[in-house]
Amino acid sequence: MKTYPIPMVPGPVKVAAEVLEKYSVDYGSGDLEEEFLALYNQTEANLQKIFQTKNKVAIQTGEGMLALWGALKSCLLPGDRVLAIATGVFGYGVADMASAIGAEVHTVGLPYNQTISNWEEIERVILEYKPKMITAIHCETPSGTLNPLAELGELKRKHSVPLLYADVVASLGGVEVLTDGWSIDLALGGTQKCLSAPPDLAFVAISEKAWEVIRRVNYAGYDALKPFETAQKAFYFPYTPFWHGLASLCAATEILLNEGLRQSFERHEQVAAFCRNEVENMGLSLYPHRNATPSPTVTAVKVPETKSWPDLDREFRRRGLVVGGSFGPLSGKVFRLGHMGTQANMELVQKAMEVVRGVVR
Repeated sequence: MKTYPIPMVPGPVKVAAEVLEKYSVDYGSGDLEEEFLALYNQTEANLQKIFQTKNKVAIQTGEGMLALWGALKSCLLPGDRVLAIATGVFGYGVADMASAIGAEVHTVGLPYNQTISNWEEIERVILEYKPKMITAIHCETPSGTLNPLAELGELKRKHSVPLLYADVVASLGGVEVLTDGWSIDLALGGTQKCLSAPPDLAFVAISEKAWEVIRRVNYAGYDALKPFETAQKAFYFPYTPFWHGLASLCAATEILLNEGLRQSFERHEQVAAFCRNEVENMGLSLYPHRNATPSPTVTAVKVPETKSWPDLDREFRRRGLVVGGSFGPLSGKVFRLGHMGTQANMELVQKAMEVVRGVVR
């Protein structure tokens, strides 16, 4: 199905026409034209407002995973200690990524249907393990949960942990992210979720402490962050700039900022609350534990025992609705409704709920 009549996939989301039209322009070379640099600077300024940070934001050409890998490789050396806080597929996945590049990783994990609450355990491990970096996921999309990050920032400051690495790919723009207020040194984002642009750019808000580490590690590679420290001042980017993608991202951020961050957060919360209420009224079960915090950007639902996920997916699609399945241990057991960005739309979610109701009944 090339185009979804009722799109509720939790990313990539439906892209607005004024964002897509940026790809129809035959731009010049971003290496040569001052207009590109001005556009990059403006896009960075927009992202700083959305990240709620004064930190520099590096904008990379590639999907959101590029930022996750690049931040790890730019800051870690073999043997460096990483404390991974994991409550789902991505939290455990980042731990595996850090291990793959040679870091010594200690994982404090919780079940996939829960959110971070074991603060005494985390503090004890910080004191005993003395990590160079703490990693966490804000929104675990496969689980439909939202982890608290403010408390992690407090523990990082209290115990002088050098770096806090936070994946905010699926929350940024739809949920409040206080990068500076939560002491996040590496805040990792992507275009295709709440910002509602195509999946072709990744970006990282980088603290001065993180820049100090990046300089020492001196990692060189396509995903390296170090070249972005001087790229604008020198007007020399590490690879061919992607003008089309940057123009679309700038347009998408302006749409969000024109709406207002607070208004966007409220819109996502209202739509999510409606979605969760409708799901439970149908007799379906939400995946997150009742004590966990559900995400305002994605709702995870248990596949009913009377149907298999492939059958459910087929019936949804036949009626025009496309949702997401899940990953890892949740594959085949959970389906997800992505009400993020352009899809955090009450009329759209109402249509989706009508289809779900018709199928499960």
